Amino acid sequence: MNPFEFVDIGSTDVEVTRLGLGGAPLSGMVLADGMFGGTEYDEALAIIRRAYDLGVLYFDTAPQYGSGRGEARYGAALKDMEREEITISTKVARLLVPEDPGDTDPVGQENLPRLKSRLNYSKDAIHRSLESSLERLGVDEVDIVYLHDADFTGQHPESDFAQGLEALSDLRSAGAIKAIGMGMNENEMTAAMLERFDLDVILLAGRYTLIDQSAIHTLLPLCQQKGTVVAIGGPYNSGILAADDLDAPVSFDYEPAAERWVNKARQAKEICGRWGVDTRAAALQFPFAHPSIATIIPGAASVKELEENVELIQREIPEGMWDELVNEEVIDISAPVPEPLW
Repeated sequence: MNPFEFVDIGSTDVEVTRLGLGGAPLSGMVLADGMFGGTEYDEALAIIRRAYDLGVLYFDTAPQYGSGRGEARYGAALKDMEREEITISTKVARLLVPEDPGDTDPVGQENLPRLKSRLNYSKDAIHRSLESSLERLGVDEVDIVYLHDADFTGQHPESDFAQGLEALSDLRSAGAIKAIGMGMNENEMTAAMLERFDLDVILLAGRYTLIDQSAIHTLLPLCQQKGTVVAIGGPYNSGILAADDLDAPVSFDYEPAAERWVNKARQAKEICGRWGVDTRAAALQFPFAHPSIATIIPGAASVKELEENVELIQREIPEGMWDELVNEEVIDISAPVPEPLW
């Protein structure tokens, strides 16, 4: 797989590179004592700039990431880039408000006050969220806007998502947005909205990976039918597929991994190991066998991790390894697998 190849987002004039950069790890964390955790500010900017230099030109972020700090960090790095060369996506539906209305003093190198997010799918909130994102990013427009999910199934009614997508559809019709979609962690609501709305792209996190192909039965066939392309977020399933030691605590879907997922990740790791393949390479390459998948956007917490992702996605993987993963039911029998590179 050529990570720097450009692919169209549906019938829009938006293009993304096959490998993008996910923004969540770049945001740091705001801690209660006024300090910051996660990726350091300078390291985050170095990752973004290195991605650009390498040819990874699709950048994804969201207000939720670091309560605006992820977008601000992208904004600081983007000043050194040619805007027409890159594709930027952000998300709406989580409106940022001050943690303390009486304290709006900026803190940190991002020069932002302490903010917290509030889910709001109203038209007014969608517009305000996008305007604030553009300000933090320091750009006049973004290429793709996703309606950000409420984490998982059942937290909000279908009417909330419909309201938000109506607002995004209107913005696209007015020419304020080039492409719209949903950034989701689950299949059911995404499929329901795709039935109702003309969406250009779905950012699907964690539901089409080396160990979880739950999107293969309903959502991905619907995407093919509708001509909607898919961006894969979280190809490492919150880190479990990148873990060196599966006997140590690992995460799946942003929380401690249940035993079934640890066992399946261990099985995948053992099979990959027998073929001399790094599990991370398999995790990055597997989704692209499906015709709806346009790009994957793993995060990177360091320049080293970014450079490793670029190298791993290009490694040769024997066809027999994929066959064994299917035979051992790590990969669903109905999911296509990559063809050998040689």
